[in-house]
Amino acid sequence: MLSRERVIAVIEHRQPDRIPIYGWVRANLEPQITEAFGSVEAFEDKYEFDFAHLFGGPGPYPALDQLRADSGGAIEPGSLLDIPLNDPDDTAAYQNIADQIRHHKEERGRFVYVQTPGIFECLNGAFGIENHLGYLLLFEEQLHEVYRRQAAWNQAFAHNCLDLGVDMVHVSDDWGSQHTLLFHPDVWWRLIYPYHKTTCQSIKERGAFLSLHSDGNNWDVIDGIVDLGFDVFHPFQESAGMDLQRYKDNYRDKFVVMGGLDVQTTIGFGKLDHLRAEIERVMRLFADGGLLFCTTHFVQDHCTIEELTFAFDTVYELSRKVCK
Repeated sequence: MLSRERVIAVIEHRQPDRIPIYGWVRANLEPQITEAFGSVEAFEDKYEFDFAHLFGGPGPYPALDQLRADSGGAIEPGSLLDIPLNDPDDTAAYQNIADQIRHHKEERGRFVYVQTPGIFECLNGAFGIENHLGYLLLFEEQLHEVYRRQAAWNQAFAHNCLDLGVDMVHVSDDWGSQHTLLFHPDVWWRLIYPYHKTTCQSIKERGAFLSLHSDGNNWDVIDGIVDLGFDVFHPFQESAGMDLQRYKDNYRDKFVVMGGLDVQTTIGFGKLDHLRAEIERVMRLFADGGLLFCTTHFVQDHCTIEELTFAFDTVYELSRKVCK
């Protein structure tokens, strides 16, 4: 199989010839990787990454500094509704995504997915997370309108990315803490779910794949995630109680997991025996398919280049062994 075919096989619940691999390594380690390998691109090529996470495009809001100043530092939902959103159809703003598609998909044959805004996480940038959690209780009616407007913008952004040739729309919306959701599940169903539903439906109608990024423990709304139609769930964070065996026993026919290399407990701590054992444990658990092996988030800057290299030497080796 070629890389893109391999990833699609996993998402479609078919057995791949080997486990597809990738890692979020650029954000904190680009200088170290460049010094050791010449570039992050050279690192990705060395380890024959099968898929790629694309970032870019326009942001939904213009600079909000003036509104914060006028509001005394805290933006409330009603004030935000007075600010027009940026144009999601600004063609020039997508050039960086087009360049990444050319590099990863057209030149290297990788499966490509693009980061798109969610609802809660995206608006934390405007409100601040602590204020936003309070607003869920104080300003529900206004938030419905804020979220409706955001969902319409998200749909336009996603469809423009699909037109460029991305294989999957990746919705980033952190809902979980280490042990449970950040808010009551009833709030999620009432305020978050409806505005994801419209976006998810419009993407699935295009025949595109759909993935979710949500850190932390999301078990309380796992059936809602299934109902929304997500094909992939990242990171399915074991260090927050998202048990992979429980997933296999109950949900493996519903969606596939992207993850497996936990940046919170496994990579970056200098425990190489533990690191190898964890990579092998996860890969053997998914030897029969169902996993897009990836870091659970950006590898942190306390990870040395020696440990990063050890980790991906191990990933490369075992990904080619455990499915045999």
